[in-house]
Amino acid sequence: MVQELNQDNLAQIVSDNKTVVVQFSATWCGNCRIMKPKFKKLSSENEETVFVIADAEKFPESRKLATVDNLPTFATFVDGKFVNQVQTNKFDVLKELVNEVI
Repeated sequence: MVQELNQDNLAQIVSDNKTVVVQFSATWCGNCRIMKPKFKKLSSENEETVFVIADAEKFPESRKLATVDNLPTFATFVDGKFVNQVQTNKFDVLKELVNEVI
């Protein structure tokens, strides 16, 4: 299941969970909208991992947890620490990122 942030609290989610995968997006971002259902599909295949969608414009503190300078950016966290990130609109690249941490 994908959790969408409704407050700038990604740091808390990352510290409270073993493995977290985040999609940083924005409402105006077409590639973000294209990737969202693919991100949700990955979350349904990996139920032990927390998947989060964070609006990079609404939540600047959350955005600071990964190097977000293009959208969509996908980032992984394990044991409260940043692991890796990619900026992509390709499902295969996203899947490789997720496979690094699961």
